[in-house]
Amino acid sequence: MVTQQEKVCVIIAAKNAQETIGRAVRSALAEPEVAEVVVVDDGSDDRTMAAAGEADDGSGRLDIIRFRVNRGPSAARNHAIAISRAPLISILDADDFFFPGRFSQLLACKDWDFVADNIAFMATPDLGQQPARFAPRPRGLDLKAFILGNISRRGAPRGELGFLKPVMRRAFLDAHGLRYREDMRLGEDYELYVRALVKGARYTVIESCGYGAVVRANSLSGQHRTKDLEALHKAERAILAAGDVPAEAVGVMRRHCRQIGDRYALRHFLDSRRERGAGAALAYAFGNPTAMPAIAGGILRDKVDAARRRSHRQTPAPQDGGLRYLLPATSTARD
Repeated sequence: MVTQQEKVCVIIAAKNAQETIGRAVRSALAEPEVAEVVVVDDGSDDRTMAAAGEADDGSGRLDIIRFRVNRGPSAARNHAIAISRAPLISILDADDFFFPGRFSQLLACKDWDFVADNIAFMATPDLGQQPARFAPRPRGLDLKAFILGNISRRGAPRGELGFLKPVMRRAFLDAHGLRYREDMRLGEDYELYVRALVKGARYTVIESCGYGAVVRANSLSGQHRTKDLEALHKAERAILAAGDVPAEAVGVMRRHCRQIGDRYALRHFLDSRRERGAGAALAYAFGNPTAMPAIAGGILRDKVDAARRRSHRQTPAPQDGGLRYLLPATSTARD
């Protein structure tokens, strides 16, 4: 039996998600631990709101809110947090869904403020397909390890721990005044988790997989703008400037911040060249000499990658529901 303190509010911010929102809502309502599902239609111009309503199971747990003007996922999530009441909060992207039994695995863990599970990335969603049965192997995730898990390294897979979708205790968020930064549309999850960890959040991660993420080229995370990178860079610099980051994590956070700053500098240079010509781009580069290595290195990497694509046939992404896991689970649970 699910106790009051184990009840979950699932928050789904949606923009033009009529094709996927029903699947997301149904997967959330199927979980017995879910007391509320709050969908915020963030200024859609399609049938997102209607499609969400069509997925209602009649249990009275679904609440659908509509913003007439798009305000971004952070504002949508903050509004949902404000109007909901369940003690546990879970974010679900409108493209994605929960595998059955997700919350029973997560809530079996003890003594946490945030608890996250493995994510299965797929090209083709299939609700009938179950992820591999990895043993939970719960472990604590501190600030330094979390930031390291978001740093890209040459020749290694992209750092992705910011993609985790933890269940969060409302009491911890409220006690520390933590909400999503509404000026951010890229890295808002990462930034919130960093501030929580700075405040001492106990963050537990398990290798069991309960979250299905559908990889799409036109997802919001794949469409970030230069100003979104700038906002992320400014937010991280602000956290560092506050002076609350534990000493052991300062170095890796500065490293991550530099990496974001380098990406921003390259994008700013390319935008200037496209919009105002080579002269404007060079003026920006020479006016910002500390950005020159990032710009030159980024252009070189782009050319090398383009040459590699021309000379080697790319392996296509799986189209049959093949799964890739975020966390490198090392063993599987026995049936």
